[in-house]
Amino acid sequence: MGVPSPAAPEPLPGARGLFLSGLGIGQVCSWGTLYYSFPLIAQAMSTDLGWSKAQLYGAATLGLALAGLAAYPVGVWIDRGHGRAIMAGGSLLAGLLFVLWSQVGSMALFYLAAAGIGAMQAATLYDPAFAVVARRTGPMQARSGITTLTMWGGFASTVFIPLIQLLIEGIGWRETLLVMAAINIAICGTANFLAIDPSRDLARLPASAAPEEGRRSAVGEALRQPVFWALAVAFTAYAAMFSGFTFHLYPLLIERGFDTHAVVGAIAIIGPAQVAGRIAITVLAPRAPVRVIGSLIVAVFPLAFLALELMPPAFTGVALFALAFGAVNGIITIVRGLIVPELLTRRAYGAVNGALAFPALIARAAAPAGLAVLWTATGGYDAVLVAIIAASLVVAAGFWTATAIGRPVTDDA
Repeated sequence: MGVPSPAAPEPLPGARGLFLSGLGIGQVCSWGTLYYSFPLIAQAMSTDLGWSKAQLYGAATLGLALAGLAAYPVGVWIDRGHGRAIMAGGSLLAGLLFVLWSQVGSMALFYLAAAGIGAMQAATLYDPAFAVVARRTGPMQARSGITTLTMWGGFASTVFIPLIQLLIEGIGWRETLLVMAAINIAICGTANFLAIDPSRDLARLPASAAPEEGRRSAVGEALRQPVFWALAVAFTAYAAMFSGFTFHLYPLLIERGFDTHAVVGAIAIIGPAQVAGRIAITVLAPRAPVRVIGSLIVAVFPLAFLALELMPPAFTGVALFALAFGAVNGIITIVRGLIVPELLTRRAYGAVNGALAFPALIARAAAPAGLAVLWTATGGYDAVLVAIIAASLVVAAGFWTATAIGRPVTDDA
């Protein structure tokens, strides 16, 4: 069968359409179960089984590392038109792994289940969903769809953290894992399967992106560009900064003198602030170049962390920090999904983004443990916060370098 001829990109369905709504439902439930649930389940397992945090979080670290290794091949397979199989199959496998996790009695079985669930993040969270949207619409028409998906995903922590806590308290952590298994199989798997129509994607596949040699050429060309490596530095530093900080946020704020109610209140602000930031950028700058938006918001990270370092332990200050931190994190997710076709290449979106995501996912896996080692070595969170500030400066420097040396992509070549 010949390669389908190029066709005009399909206009993106509205947020209420099956495509985006289905993917959005999958994102809320996948983020809520695969990502945000782990600390709560781990705490309950530690109490019940007596396993240490180091043992439990080692499985999460392994899972994130596996997700990093899987990011590139997942992107390649979505570029080939297998988005439905990747995302629906990933949700189905995650559900089966949750069932396995609910039955664990040994550390080996726990690592197999929990690390496998971590790896499924590469097949079910933002990066594969963004690639599916880009394949359906064309990379340069994907902005509204990617923004819509991030708004859906922004509610995951708000919905699932209290839900999972209630389930753990009401029915126990093993039964809670079975509920999460059902959510992944019945809701995520079904939503992803129904939303993604491979025949429509294949009909709109640009001819230049279809052959395997064309895909390899696009990735190789991207790897030869200095702007790719500047973006890789920026997003790898961001992943380490975000993962390390969110993992240590609660004990860091407690150690700095904030009371428990202030800390919990501040953490509760971050999720809604992410959604608010995404809405604001959609309303206030719907057509602004992504490189300009990114250049502005990366400056907020070091300023916010420096303010946290210097502020007194009062709720007003930490609430303002949480608002700024959440908003810019919400926006950087959109920037991450759109900067490649704007500044690097419009070909092989999934594969190029997978290559860019690989070091970032490895950094996200390693950062929490690395900061824990730093805390142990120094006896406090001052050095940890300094390291986070340094990482935020690397984020800004890397992104500004990319925008300085890169030229906006003007065609599909």
